[in-house]
Amino acid sequence: MTDPDSSPFLVAASLSGAADADWARAAAPHVDAAVLGGIALDPASRAAARDLVARDRSEFLPADPFAWIDRQLDQLAETPITPGVNVRSATVDPVREAARVCAERDAVCEVNAHCRQPELRAVGCGESLLRDTDRLAEYVAAAAETGATTGVKARAEVSGVDLVAVADAVADAGADWFHVDAMDSEAVVDELTAGRERGETARLRDDLTVIANNGVRGRETVAEYAAYGADAVSVGRPSDRPAALSRIADAVAAWREGELLPEDAAVSSEASP
Repeated sequence: MTDPDSSPFLVAASLSGAADADWARAAAPHVDAAVLGGIALDPASRAAARDLVARDRSEFLPADPFAWIDRQLDQLAETPITPGVNVRSATVDPVREAARVCAERDAVCEVNAHCRQPELRAVGCGESLLRDTDRLAEYVAAAAETGATTGVKARAEVSGVDLVAVADAVADAGADWFHVDAMDSEAVVDELTAGRERGETARLRDDLTVIANNGVRGRETVAEYAAYGADAVSVGRPSDRPAALSRIADAVAAWREGELLPEDAAVSSEASP
């Protein structure tokens, strides 16, 4: 696995039906890591994905999802980024199997607790895992036990969900990173990282890399998430736009060099080409 020169770093986040090895290679000049998928692993999640395709959503639906993961990661073997795969499953064993493939390829296995489509929630995938922390922690533990670097993709603004408690649970289960879609609640990143400098966060969560996602477009938004204490940022929809990726990468480079200031978060209005 390629280790970024120093924290913070930039991640290309998974895009349904679009984030494959070709997409990751195209983003590689600008990013440190790229998460492929999401990929549905078990019969229930695959049936839900087929229902999504029936209503015109793009999905990866290869005959053998584990072979697909292996082939895609093999295509990135010489690409100088950290690869990852975002996985969905209604049961734990397929997550463990996918993580074994990721471990063999020095890739991150990212458990999807993020997707909010009703078809996926109905079978216990995606966002529904945020309401079932024990099952989410079981998935994380199963993946981590294979030796794979293990992440969780989650979202803010889910009614009744304490995202800090979720982060504590997955950190305790062995997660290495917590990838949070902040939605319109960017300050949730501060809640996840608050107290680090004072040593007040739970020890395990203190070691958890917090990746902030949503609306990352350049210096202003990178500075905002940096001010909230994020360890990294990710970019989703603009990940296939070279001009946007270049602008964001420049902002992350400034962050690395200590040249990004808190006041940068409010000094400009960023375009989205």
